[in-house]
Amino acid sequence: MHDSQGLEPLVRGIPPIRSRRGPRRRRPAKLHADKGYDYGHLCRWLRDQGIRHRIARKGVESSQRLGRHRWVVERTVSWLAGCRRLHRRYERKAEHFPAFVGIAATLIGYRRLASLLTA
Repeated sequence: MHDSQGLEPLVRGIPPIRSRRGPRRRRPAKLHADKGYDYGHLCRWLRDQGIRHRIARKGVESSQRLGRHRWVVERTVSWLAGCRRLHRRYERKAEHFPAFVGIAATLIGYRRLASLLTA
């Protein structure tokens, strides 16, 4: 499935965001995306949902400016991809995959914390 086809289900699946004051927000306020999401129907759908979007346009803009916001996600995905069991789904049962993601995230967090404490 192309990434652009998964955008709507992904945004719909975001749980309500807790806040200290006021009602819970039901959807994100802003979305940053690369040129793979530059389709008129997606921009209209996001606008109808009340989500401001910053999508690089095909043939007009470079994706460099979006890199400032996307690098956190890309870095985290690359850390998770460094774990061999997550890089390819070796497990036969689908229930085991989220458990290994949790273990990998814990190990990554521990390593980051340990490196900050020793520095």
